[in-house]
Amino acid sequence: HVQTEMRQECKCHGMSGSCTVKTCWMRLPSFRSVGDALKDRFDGASRVMMPNTEVEVPVQRNDAAAHRVPRRDRYKFQLRPHNPDHKTPGVKDLVYLEPSPGFC
Repeated sequence: HVQTEMRQECKCHGMSGSCTVKTCWMRLPSFRSVGDALKDRFDGASRVMMPNTEVEVPVQRNDAAAHRVPRRDRYKFQLRPHNPDHKTPGVKDLVYLEPSPGFC
């Protein structure tokens, strides 16, 4: 996640280098490191199957804030690995249903 790689950066302000006032902010990681992390996750993506049973879409209500369902509990199905020898993907794993076509 990009957010977990953010770092605090600070700068001191004051006479003769004294740190009378310190200004701090959060800095994003470099574009290269974000791209490398995404590529690693893409390369490790798992092919999955979606079960045909128990697929339920949550009911949308006008007062959605009062009945908000946590994101992890939003759907009542679990993706299963296409290859039964592979482990079930976690919530942070990248998954795909069908392989990409050859674009050549």
